[in-house]
Amino acid sequence: MLGHHPNRKLMPQVDHYVNLITLSPKDSAVQQGTKTMTDRLYTVTELARDLGITARAIRFYEDKGLIKPQRAGNTRVYTHRDRGRLILILRGKRLGFSLREISEWLDLYDGDRDQVEQARVIASRVEDRIDQLEQQRRDIDATLIELREIREMAHAHLQTKGESTASNPSTPTGDGQPTQQTAKGDTRWTDKS
Repeated sequence: MLGHHPNRKLMPQVDHYVNLITLSPKDSAVQQGTKTMTDRLYTVTELARDLGITARAIRFYEDKGLIKPQRAGNTRVYTHRDRGRLILILRGKRLGFSLREISEWLDLYDGDRDQVEQARVIASRVEDRIDQLEQQRRDIDATLIELREIREMAHAHLQTKGESTASNPSTPTGDGQPTQQTAKGDTRWTDKS
């Protein structure tokens, strides 16, 4: 499910297959299969405003072949399906997937209406992405520990030399004494002057 996004009027919910779109109650006509919403055409401006993105972003995804608007004279018009594809593209980007990966998902959807192969591919890719993010978290945690150790060694060295940590431009201003420790073990420094 997509969470609340302040720039979007309408927040779709995407099911566990990532491609079956159900919309918020505001778009219940689509859920009921009423022709009014599914036949609706959007201009680039309307679609951009509806999804909280720029017209330039929509044209970018069009240039990449991820959406293919129809033409009404010289004007590009986007279908409800194009809107759904854009929602999936934006969600995939927000979750850190490449445009190539997103394109593969969309291609699978077009060729596999049962969404079995798509579900397999998505499950595998999502698992890989989770592993990647968990590794990044471990790497960040290790880096923070090392940086805190270096900071403490630098402060200890300065104190043995009779230097105040406040005289070092790379440390916080003040008397150089910690005032509180956060829940994560990070020391906060404040100016007591």
